[in-house]
Amino acid sequence: ELSSGINAEYGVPDRLIFRDQHLRLALQPYLQLTQAVLAGDLGSFSAVLERYSAKFRGEGTMTLINRLRHNVIKTGIKSVALSYSRISLADVAEKLQLDSPEDAEYIIAKAIKDGVIEASINHEKGFMETIDSVDIYRSEEPLKAYHARIRFCLDIHNHSIKAMRFPPKSYNDSLEDAQKQREREQQDLEYAKEIAEEEDDGLL
Repeated sequence: ELSSGINAEYGVPDRLIFRDQHLRLALQPYLQLTQAVLAGDLGSFSAVLERYSAKFRGEGTMTLINRLRHNVIKTGIKSVALSYSRISLADVAEKLQLDSPEDAEYIIAKAIKDGVIEASINHEKGFMETIDSVDIYRSEEPLKAYHARIRFCLDIHNHSIKAMRFPPKSYNDSLEDAQKQREREQQDLEYAKEIAEEEDDGLL
């Protein structure tokens, strides 16, 4: 059923539904509704709703479709906020085909509260101004981070080279201790040989 294919993000059916050859003609009005919702075009949405109202009522989908009006307006507000850094409430009402600037003001305020857009409303002068999001990739931050990583890698490389050229003191000390131990072992061996030779001479 159409109502089972509601898209969680936009509140419209998945477009794959409309590709079924057996249902394409019957679902044509719903395809037009879907396109209007995704475009945020309240005028087109209202026109389709008016044109096929009898069909929608007969199929018991009118209540569900009426709920989509909110999604159309929300998508339209997003589009306006992305397109204009500042726009009058009257122009917003005209673009979204709302009844008045007051309606636009209410809808914008709700969209801001719900986190749909980042903007502010100048109630005295009657306009909406969007809050620019900082695009970090247009700043110098990526370059600084890149240089920091290169410097870190070079430091590791330099420390590794130094470690190979100049072993740490503890390493040298361990080498000296091993050398002394080998000398003592050699001395002990020579001393043992001398004692053995002396004993052999005594027996003779």
